[in-house]
Amino acid sequence: MNALELTGRSRTHIIQIENPIFAVHPEVVEPFFAMVQAAEKAGILMAPFSSFRDFKTQLRIWNKKFSGEKPLYDLHGFPRNYSVLSESEIIDAILNWSALPGASRHHWGTEIDVIDLGTIPQDYQVQLLPQEVEPGGVFYQLHCWLNENMERFGFFRPYREYRGGMYPEPWHLSYAAVSIPALESLSLELLESTIQASNIKGKELVLERLPEIYQHHVLNITC
Repeated sequence: MNALELTGRSRTHIIQIENPIFAVHPEVVEPFFAMVQAAEKAGILMAPFSSFRDFKTQLRIWNKKFSGEKPLYDLHGFPRNYSVLSESEIIDAILNWSALPGASRHHWGTEIDVIDLGTIPQDYQVQLLPQEVEPGGVFYQLHCWLNENMERFGFFRPYREYRGGMYPEPWHLSYAAVSIPALESLSLELLESTIQASNIKGKELVLERLPEIYQHHVLNITC
């Protein structure tokens, strides 16, 4: 991937799938659908909930969270009180659940957030929060199956456990053959120039903290 593709400012490395509707890197399509078919044989209707996300979309998410227009959550998925947080604490709270624009793994087309269509109650609104994947949660069986099977299709969970950066996101799957080289190509210098050219809220403090963010929230994954 080139610099624009790595940072979500271009989608020339992405193809659009129509059924179901999602967008990914071409090398992800075959292994993902193979995994979907295997899950279906086990009675699980695995489907993509979120896939490729460009820089503008990630920036919109960041800016809404930074300004208090979207909620911030704690480790357990409960809302935090925005009004008592400092600017630095707001950045931390955002980064616990959402990537910095330009540093999102979803920019690469290698990441897919998955759900089970077969277990969603009528009128249920998917949250992608811990309660949904815990025992008794709506997607618990899906994740039991993934625990046993995803690796044979080339997928892993980059946020499997809390390591001081992103909170655990078991629904977030990554295709290793493409995402590992992509991460190696995403340098601190590229990320800095991308942020400098953006209208991200909290830019001055983000740039000041960027080396720390890069270490704790970009490189700090589980393989």
